[in-house]
Amino acid sequence: MEKIEAIKPGPKPNKQDGTPDKRHMVTPDTKPKYPDLKPHKHRPGESK
Repeated sequence: MEKIEAIKPGPKPNKQDGTPDKRHMVTPDTKPKYPDLKPHKHRPGESK
C-alpha cells in the first residue's frame, strides 16, 4: 500500500513582512464559533 504524504508538510511560511502566519484551520468541533461565508454573487455579464 502506498504512503500518502501531505502536499505541504511542516509549519506555514512567514508572511511577506516576516511575521509568522497564525491562520488556523476550522475543525468540525470549533465550526459553530464561526459564521458561514456569504453567498457569492456574479455581476451581470461576468463569467462564472
